[in-house]
Amino acid sequence: MKLPKILESKAKIRFQDCDPFNHLNNAAYINYMINAREDQIEKFYNLDIFELAKTKGISWVVGSNQIAYIRPALLMEEVLIDSQLIKYSENQLHVEIRMWNHDKTELKATMWSTFVHFNLLQQKRWNHNDMLIELFQNILNPISEKTFEERILQLKMQRV
Repeated sequence: MKLPKILESKAKIRFQDCDPFNHLNNAAYINYMINAREDQIEKFYNLDIFELAKTKGISWVVGSNQIAYIRPALLMEEVLIDSQLIKYSENQLHVEIRMWNHDKTELKATMWSTFVHFNLLQQKRWNHNDMLIELFQNILNPISEKTFEERILQLKMQRV
């Protein structure tokens, strides 16, 4: 079975996550996007990172985030969040996550996240095992842009 390379899910923007202008708070974008990615990899790849942490003592920690806010997400709006693995190494994953309006005609935000594979028992960076590397080879969906700024420009130009 061929695994999808771009994963999608929906979310509704909630009151407690909004600012006084009924826009999604800047910090809350990260939560919505990371939560969506966690749910997507469990649903589409059967990869439960919390179960891995509990049973094997390994997981991923966020190493860095870069985010561009393009259009506001509004209170009670249903958004579509998609994500893809754009690069990986022996102990890191680089993921792009995008938030759109419900029909993907308006890009709300784009984020690049770097996740570091981590051994919770030994408290140090950990290399991916062969099973994970095989999964990453099958789902890798690289992009041509080399910098975050180039990517944001490209995404904006695609939607003009």
